[in-house]
Amino acid sequence: MTHTLRAVFAMTLAVVMSGALAQGAPQSIAMLDCTLIDDNAAYNDAEIDRIQSARLAMVSGALRDDLRERALFQVADNAKAGDLIAALQRTQDMSACNGCELRVAKQIGASRVGVCWVQKISNLILNMNLRVEDAASGAMLFQRSVDIRGNTDLSWKRGAKALVDLLASDPSATR
Repeated sequence: MTHTLRAVFAMTLAVVMSGALAQGAPQSIAMLDCTLIDDNAAYNDAEIDRIQSARLAMVSGALRDDLRERALFQVADNAKAGDLIAALQRTQDMSACNGCELRVAKQIGASRVGVCWVQKISNLILNMNLRVEDAASGAMLFQRSVDIRGNTDLSWKRGAKALVDLLASDPSATR
């Protein structure tokens, strides 16, 4: 390679790298496990409760995986605040705990916190929600809801994907 070509290559590489650095690393997020608001809980048996618990775990993992794979956030390990999360879950609904989610994010060292909940109105009509907050100020950066038709693994996965699609389309929420 000639000296001129090397210089051009080096300058091009420098420009590309400076653009990548200017974008910076994504914000960190403590993505809490999804919770369930079941309007028909009184009619559930143990099998329905087991299935719903499995779906909550599945969709919580799917949200974390999708956020990580799309590089929207650096997804923090919630295990660092496991004791705090367990204590909070024993006394309140993590999707409506009036700021307790911020304590979790701060303990983990995340700059954002994600809160997810599913409202089951019936086996046909469900609603999945995602809220992202700034851990330092508590300011809500993003909140969206999607309707789900049908209470199946596939419909829950599609709901989670739709929420991440909406989040990805709102760059102010991920900065």
